[in-house]
Amino acid sequence: MTLTLFIAGWLLLVILGTPIGMSMVVSSLGYFLYAGTGLGFSAQRIVDGLNSFPVIAVPLFILAANLFNVSGITNHLFGFASSLVGHVRGGLGHVNILASLFFSGMSGSALADAGGLGKLEAKAMHDAGYPQDLSASLTAVSALLGPLVPPSIPMVIYGVISGASIGGLFLGGIIPGLLCTIAMMVMLYIVAGRRSLPVERRTPAREVARLFVYSLPALLTPVVIIGGIFSGLFSPTEAAAVTVAYALLVSSLIYRQMSFKKLWSCFYDTTIVSSAIAWNLGGVAMMGVVLAMENAPAQMTVLFTTWADGPVVFLLLVCLLLLVLGCFIDLLALLLVLVPSLIPVATTFGIDPVHFGVVVILTLMIGTITPPMGMVLFVVAQSHDYPVHKLAVAILPWLLPLLIVLVAMVLYPPIVTFLPNLFMGT
Repeated sequence: MTLTLFIAGWLLLVILGTPIGMSMVVSSLGYFLYAGTGLGFSAQRIVDGLNSFPVIAVPLFILAANLFNVSGITNHLFGFASSLVGHVRGGLGHVNILASLFFSGMSGSALADAGGLGKLEAKAMHDAGYPQDLSASLTAVSALLGPLVPPSIPMVIYGVISGASIGGLFLGGIIPGLLCTIAMMVMLYIVAGRRSLPVERRTPAREVARLFVYSLPALLTPVVIIGGIFSGLFSPTEAAAVTVAYALLVSSLIYRQMSFKKLWSCFYDTTIVSSAIAWNLGGVAMMGVVLAMENAPAQMTVLFTTWADGPVVFLLLVCLLLLVLGCFIDLLALLLVLVPSLIPVATTFGIDPVHFGVVVILTLMIGTITPPMGMVLFVVAQSHDYPVHKLAVAILPWLLPLLIVLVAMVLYPPIVTFLPNLFMGT
């Protein structure tokens, strides 16, 4: 009964519009006062939640994404993507998807993709005469590639709360990210034929080569990160710092688009976003203690083992649960509050923590494009000047390729685990 009242109180705060981090702190504080543990205990939980070396990677990857966003690199990536697939049926739609794949290798954030690259995609597709519902839908759904292809901020957070290898998660997301890209482009090719979408002219091979060389420093970002981690030069957390240094180097010396004003803007925006995430991490540390004191993980285990008779059924139930909750609860809240209770159950079923993590992250990312809590929807609606309620309807068919890849990942774990097993032997 106490656990039920606690969760109900937290959800009420969320529904009333209380920031996620604050809602977790307030509800947990109320529980601690009721249990008689005191305010000092509450403060210590917040500090413990942030006292983790891997957590440092989160603001650093956010800073790197901001640096890439303001340096004009998105223009070069969009141009290179256009030279590769602009001549295919549905040209700029394929460019939208491919450019998002390229940018995901630098940002690790769906919101960074939707907010930065999305504006460029919106203008290009509007000028070419693409239907607004289609261009906005493609921008929103392709932004989900950001957290799948390394680096990935959600993967870092999952690695912190689960103890899973962040390097393994980075590798595990590569194949699913590529499969999502292919699935979206196949669907677009079919839609393009039915809606008679325009086709761009084929770019000469010499121009493709020139654009590739110009975009190469930006495209090498994931190679630097993954190569450095698995060569032993630096840890995943140190890779975030290397990414920031690399972003500064590329922006300042190669593309020469960085200024002190832009740099200050990057630091300011990173501080704002990182502070919000820090509140959430501190709040979930408090909430985790409450759930442990109420024996929630054990109750969750009993519930899922009653309904699931194997790992596949368990994963499908988890995906269904997260898809439903993702319509109403913020991604970060679900990742930090619910997932830690599910990880021990996944272990009970013998599910690889890397496999479980990538499945969970893709499921939660789908929630970011479903109303009413889909933050990517709001960002894309603003960049494309398209009503959110219309975008929420227009994007529904584009969930199909993502759901197909998600089910394939559940039924065939090597889609996720092949690369981690190959390079890490786990």
